[in-house]
Amino acid sequence: MSSAASTSRPVDGAFIRTRLGSFLAVAPLSIWTVNHLWNNLSAFKGAEAWQADVTEYRHPLAFFASSLVALLPLVFHTIWGIGRLKTVRPNNLRYPYFSNLKYALQRLSAIGLVLFLGAHLWLAMLHPRLTTGRPEPFADIAHEMHHHLPTLLVYTLGVLGVSYHLANGLSTFAMGWGIVSSRRALRKLDIFVWIAFIALLAMGWGAIYALWSAGGQMAPVPPVTH
Repeated sequence: MSSAASTSRPVDGAFIRTRLGSFLAVAPLSIWTVNHLWNNLSAFKGAEAWQADVTEYRHPLAFFASSLVALLPLVFHTIWGIGRLKTVRPNNLRYPYFSNLKYALQRLSAIGLVLFLGAHLWLAMLHPRLTTGRPEPFADIAHEMHHHLPTLLVYTLGVLGVSYHLANGLSTFAMGWGIVSSRRALRKLDIFVWIAFIALLAMGWGAIYALWSAGGQMAPVPPVTH
């Protein structure tokens, strides 16, 4: 009798990075993002409610713990995503399918999100704490949202990008991990993705409207005269 020789396959590093990058995009990033958008809806209740839900922490360590939970996976997912962008070869003109368009939009939204999140994290979280020792107050962001058009446009487009990238990312995650495979399951997944996209967009744009509306009650800063 002859015994079959045992063979061992080398670990595929690219496969592991893809799975890890995809997983971190869902947990904890997507959970943290949904919670952040939901908390921002407190702007409808006023400054105190918004600051309590969005910028205040009961313990100093809670801020650092929350930041690590969001920022470390975000950094890894960003690095992984940049690596994937290098392999993108647009072919939408040759294959004008809707799924191909969604793939291209996912990559374009990723580029926009890197710029938006970088600016948002610096202006809303890091810069205020480094310069004033406190988080950005409600009055400041509400004022900018209403009286500074570039801020309003950046947040409006940024939330649109976040909503699409997260919702469509759930679809690619489900297919990549083999959670759905049949045509019937894929159709149901598409419905879920659209519902998730609309819900995320509604929360984000709702919070922007609440901040914009609150900023309308504040007088614009007069121009500096020399």
